[in-house]
Parts: sequence; structure tokens; C-alpha cells
Amino acid sequence: MLTLQSFLSLLFLLFSSADALFGYGLLRCQFTSDNDLLYLEQLYFNKILLVQFNGTLGKYTGYTKKAMEIADQLNKSERFLKQEKKNEEKCRTHQHLAFGLLSKPVEPSVRLMPVELQGSRHQSVLVCSAYDFYPKPIKLSWLRNGKEVTTDVTSTEELPDGNWLYQAHSHLEFTPTSGEKITCKVEHASLKEPKLYDWEPMPSTQWKKVIIGTIVLLLGLVSFFAGLALYKKNSAGKKIKNQPESESLGHRC
Repeated sequence: MLTLQSFLSLLFLLFSSADALFGYGLLRCQFTSDNDLLYLEQLYFNKILLVQFNGTLGKYTGYTKKAMEIADQLNKSERFLKQEKKNEEKCRTHQHLAFGLLSKPVEPSVRLMPVELQGSRHQSVLVCSAYDFYPKPIKLSWLRNGKEVTTDVTSTEELPDGNWLYQAHSHLEFTPTSGEKITCKVEHASLKEPKLYDWEPMPSTQWKKVIIGTIVLLLGLVSFFAGLALYKKNSAGKKIKNQPESESLGHRC
């Protein structure tokens, strides 16, 4: 059974710096199916629940002697009860929206990249990350030249993103060999068939361009700082040479 709990809004915050008091209110929509809804409004003071409105019961309940008196007054107020009914209807709107969205599978967004893994005995580590998918079950596996890899593979469980979607990650530790093909295979309810994501390392020609570009950049920086030092040296020499003769004589005396 799918359980969803939505905190819709914060009613109020009360602070007292002198007495260090803290109070807040909470609207809560709690549902376990598209038809099962529990609406609660809860008022807390110093982390203690004082008053609660329960949509199923249709009334306020107090949990201290004073809170019981307040709850009785609220239960006699048509205006407050009418507002709670409106809040419950808003809850139901969010409920249908949530289940309407989550009744359809959401395809994962997949990224494949190299990472550094402490203590690895292999030269390379790849991580295959799947983000923002629904429903929860997903399978990430690795292929080397089309054959499934089962060793040196570690995977996380499906992790909630906080928005009813999930993410999962799988690491592959390996020692690269020339010409091999590394692939991450993703299987999920949103996909008609498994999707394959190939790892494409930077080609050797591209590496050469990066190395040449780096060398040129370093040479340029060396030339710049050398020119700057020479300029400062020449500027200082010209200042000494152009000093007035009287000033020079004064210094000699």
C-alpha cells in the first residue's frame, strides 16, 4: 500500500525571547489511497500538542484542561468549523492531484561519470546515477563488451528525493583495457525495454588537444609574469636615473 503524507502549510509561529516560548500550528493531509483521507489541524505549544481538529470526527479535541475549554468554544463556532471543511476539501484536491501524477510511471534521468573512490584497488571507478523516477523499484547493472558484470559492483537502495520521486546509484570498479565497451543497463517500469548507456571516455585526440592547450596556457602565464617583472625593474631604474641632481647631492651630504 502506498503511504503519502503531505504537510501543506505552517499556520503560525510565536516566539517570546524573554520566556523562550515556542508555538506553531500545522495542517496535515494524510492518505493511504486515492479514497482514504485523514485531515488534521494541530496546534502545538513548546512541542506539546494542545488542540487538534480531526476531519473524520469533525470536531476539535483539547489535550489539557485549558485546551479542552478552547476546543469546546471552537466546536460551537460555525465559522471555524466551516473553514476546517474548506481546508479538508483542499486536502482532497491535493490528494487526487498526487495520485493522478503518481499513477503514471516517471522515466529516470540517467548520468554516467567517473568518480574517485577511496581505497579502491582499481584504476577507474564509474557511477551510474538514475534520478527522478517513479515507481520505486529499479535495476541498474553493468555490461563489459556486452557481458554482465557481477564483481566489483556496489549499488545503493532507492533513495527518496522528498517529492515522491526516487534516485539510485551503482558503482563499477575496473581496470580499463584498450577498446573495451562499458555500459550501464537501466530497467524500470517506465521503460518498454531496458535502456543502455555507454561510457564514452575522452578520445586520445581530444586528450592531446587538452594537454597542448594546457601547455600553451602555462607558457603564456610564464611569459606574462616574466614581462611584468622586467617592466617593474625597468621602471624602477628610470626613476633613479631621472632624479634631480640637487636631490642627489643632498643625499650625498
